[in-house]
Amino acid sequence: LVIYDLPGRDCAALASNGELGPDDLDKYKSEYIDPITSILSDSKYAGLRIATVIEPDSLPNLVTNAGGTDTTTDACVTMKSNGNYEKGVCYALDKLGAIPNVYNYIDAGHHGWLGWDSNLGPSVQEFYKVATTNGANVSDVAGFIVNTANYSPIKEPNFTVTDTVNGQTIRQSKWVDWNQYVDEQSYALALRDKLVAAGFDSGLGMLIDTSRNGWGGSARPTGPGPQTSVDAYVNGGRIDRRIHSGNWCNQSGAGLGQRPTAAPATGIDAYLWVKPPGESDGNSAAVPNDEGKGFDRMCDPTYQGNARNGNNPSGALPDAPLSGHWFSAQFQELMQNAYPPLS
Repeated sequence: LVIYDLPGRDCAALASNGELGPDDLDKYKSEYIDPITSILSDSKYAGLRIATVIEPDSLPNLVTNAGGTDTTTDACVTMKSNGNYEKGVCYALDKLGAIPNVYNYIDAGHHGWLGWDSNLGPSVQEFYKVATTNGANVSDVAGFIVNTANYSPIKEPNFTVTDTVNGQTIRQSKWVDWNQYVDEQSYALALRDKLVAAGFDSGLGMLIDTSRNGWGGSARPTGPGPQTSVDAYVNGGRIDRRIHSGNWCNQSGAGLGQRPTAAPATGIDAYLWVKPPGESDGNSAAVPNDEGKGFDRMCDPTYQGNARNGNNPSGALPDAPLSGHWFSAQFQELMQNAYPPLS
């Protein structure tokens, strides 16, 4: 179950604004978390193991987009100032964590968002703070999830972050941009180690959303790029074909990823499909609607970008409907570019 209705939801984007205003914390508690808690506490579900994904993007936004950076938004500043993201997540962890058969997984962004040391350290601090205040406890946290509704691959098969070309680290390539990680599994496992060191349980598990990170099809590289420069090597070999790893909306060329799998690696509880394939990330043009959803230019295929994607083109597919609505053209492309391929 994806728990996704915080006050002032999605403060760094416009495509998936929620129903609650920035100050509607009491309503979030009484009209959202409490009813869910009541339902999941029913004895008829006691034999069902229920995993919850806690509030995608919320805590990472407080770390990177709530002040002091060129990616800051007024909405994220507001949510950091009023504390309602933190209080809401604490409340959800506390209430849902009290149910013996419910397992909470906090959203931890993805490597292309938090993978730099300057972001990862503060993120670990933020996660621990939220898990230990306002009634929440680390025992309420089964683990963390990465790549929720995103496109980053589990593993880049043709290079690692420690590779060099002509004596130069590939971290200085434009694609990697000094990130400490190049894919989700390396990021997830490193994050896990840091979280355990910060005070989380040693049995902490990680989840990876693989619904749209397959990157198969004819454009998938079959080996490393040429060793003429770090950029040629990385760009020629990377299976993630996005223009920039900060691009998140209806990405062109993406494919269905690894099928849901339990315990695929040590420290990884599961690969799973959190974002339903074929569900739009956001509308590619302004669309009048009664759902409170705005128009985020990152969903516009003609948009040339902002600080959060290095001022690169958005890479979004055209003619997309509102977020959460069925996007047939995207689904067809996801099937065509599935990796492993569909049989």
